[in-house]
Amino acid sequence: MTRTLVVIGHGMTGHRLVDTVRDLDPAGHWRVVVLAEERDPAYDRVRLSAYLEGHSRTELSLVEPDFLTDPRVDLYTARPAVHVDRKTRTVRTADGDEIGYDALVLATGSRPFVPPVPGRELRNCFVQRTLDDVDALRAAVRGGQPAVVIGGGLLGIEAAHGLRLLGMQPHIVEFAPHLMPTQLDADAARVLQRGATALGLRLHCGTAVTSVDAGPDDAVRSVTLANGTVLDTDLVVFAAGIRPRDDLAVTPDLERGERGGFLVDAYCRTADEHIWAVGECAAVLGRCHGLIAPGYRMAESVARQLTDHPAEPFDGTDTSTTLKLLGVHVATFGTMPVRDSRAVEVTFAEGTTRYAKVFLQTSTGTLLGGILAGKTGSRTELTPHVGRRPPADLEQLLLPD
Repeated sequence: MTRTLVVIGHGMTGHRLVDTVRDLDPAGHWRVVVLAEERDPAYDRVRLSAYLEGHSRTELSLVEPDFLTDPRVDLYTARPAVHVDRKTRTVRTADGDEIGYDALVLATGSRPFVPPVPGRELRNCFVQRTLDDVDALRAAVRGGQPAVVIGGGLLGIEAAHGLRLLGMQPHIVEFAPHLMPTQLDADAARVLQRGATALGLRLHCGTAVTSVDAGPDDAVRSVTLANGTVLDTDLVVFAAGIRPRDDLAVTPDLERGERGGFLVDAYCRTADEHIWAVGECAAVLGRCHGLIAPGYRMAESVARQLTDHPAEPFDGTDTSTTLKLLGVHVATFGTMPVRDSRAVEVTFAEGTTRYAKVFLQTSTGTLLGGILAGKTGSRTELTPHVGRRPPADLEQLLLPD
């Protein structure tokens, strides 16, 4: 008997889940209904800066033609879900339709966090989260003029880089003492910041925005920082992080994590046996994860559960990622110990051109993880050594000749 799986959200994680179900369920035991808020099917949100630079929507699309013609999948774009009734197991859409489900996966993603600073609603203040956001931003770009990006994490760096390639002169304002404070320590960030300044980006770390100031036409004129600096600009991009989209009306209500997100266990299951949550909207054991790699692991785990295949619990301790930002290679691998742990830190560096740090377990000396920045070794070569005593040629792996 065919059962109905409803997936709310068709971002990168939601699409990976549906694609995996299709692969694991060739007999079509599941009919999959996807309710997408945006008018475009799933696209590579990580590459929005490429779209800002002029790549097409088609180039960013993740959807193959066979997905759109698959009789097992009903994809509804620009048709968001507005209410879930757990008692009747139905989802109501914005246009009033009700769809019954045997299983429901929440993949609602996240929304940009805009700090509550005065002037944040002025004309020419933008976020960069969707293709439509980027269209609006690109229309406001004026070559040769300054722009201010609020947030020095991954999203902010990508936004500033895209604006630079369009001929603007971006400033990055980051509250933390250095760029990418979630992923990098100060020394690794110094390598990245060297690359940023070499490209002409102007960095203001360790300070916050106190106001976005209006000109006579109610558009942005300048940005004032907590340290008293005033940056003249007529364009501001907020890239100060994300917040899980957990505001979907669900009755009876589902429990949320302490910092938001639908609370799920290590298998991404909510307290309702018929409902899962994956990606940025999921608080796995109370913690949300903002990178795409954890989202994909969640999606694949849930797809395997739905299709009666063995599934591994999601292990959020591995935050490994590899990025190339501003021409600088940045990577993490293994586990990043918490600050108050007793892990031994060993650092290898060459000025501000390349940097590596590894974490070793105090009692056994086994390799827990590490941080790489600049012209270092490959995360792929180092990951197999995690959980073991490091090899004798560790320094050569980290900083190859």
